[in-house]
Amino acid sequence: MEWRPLQQRIEALIRDPAGIRDQRGTALDEVIAALDEGTLRVCEPNGATWVTHAWVKQAILLYFQRCDSVPVGTSGGSATLSRGSPPSYFDKVPTKRNYAALGARCVPPGVARYGAFLGRGVIMMPSFVNIGAYVDEGTMVDTWATVGSCAQIGKHVHISGGVGIGGVLEPPQAQPVIVEDGAFIGSRCVVVEGVRVGKEAVLGAGVVLTASTPIVDVRGDSPATTRGAVEARSVVIPGTLPKRFAAGEFGTPCALVIGERTLSTDRKTSLERALRDYGVAV
Repeated sequence: MEWRPLQQRIEALIRDPAGIRDQRGTALDEVIAALDEGTLRVCEPNGATWVTHAWVKQAILLYFQRCDSVPVGTSGGSATLSRGSPPSYFDKVPTKRNYAALGARCVPPGVARYGAFLGRGVIMMPSFVNIGAYVDEGTMVDTWATVGSCAQIGKHVHISGGVGIGGVLEPPQAQPVIVEDGAFIGSRCVVVEGVRVGKEAVLGAGVVLTASTPIVDVRGDSPATTRGAVEARSVVIPGTLPKRFAAGEFGTPCALVIGERTLSTDRKTSLERALRDYGVAV
């Protein structure tokens, strides 16, 4: 779809936001509706790289200015709790409602905000997906996991219980967190600040990745350190690096690349075995 005319209307609102609440502001409504249906994305793959559309992020920020906080309920129906009304909230953005049309499932009391996309076969356990996020088909968002604003989650990803996938709305040009197809994010992991997790990578329980976290590959004769991205099919666990402070030497967090997923196992088996093969927990 050609988004240039809509982009021009958004850029006009950015220059002169006085029309946010009048007819000109309907451009914002169109952006959020397209995000909700998955026809527009904040960030999308372009070959081996990812392209972030700053104007879409800016539209989300302006949409908050267009809307007033009002009482908000869930989608009702199957989301209604036993003997009671659906949970109610007070917000500027309604909850998502088109699960059936998209072929996704949301288990109570999970919440996705309007403007987040869930692909066919996505299962949301009691968890949260924020506006602007894109969760592709077949992905599991497990209990108490959060997918932050504008995060991009690939196909058949497993986001385990208690995982925190960070949101990045500002600055608009900043790349959001990206988790590529087939990755496994272990329990209580935290991935923030635009970190990219490569295709079919495995993060063991408790890995914390920020833009500045050292990612140390220890598979060779000497360690190799990178930051900001986990290579495809890598198996990663939490680790520490020594650092000297005025009060003495202490361990600081890092992530250790200890191996890679094998080709000899299918996806389901490799997810369970990838960490067991190296004697660590999922």
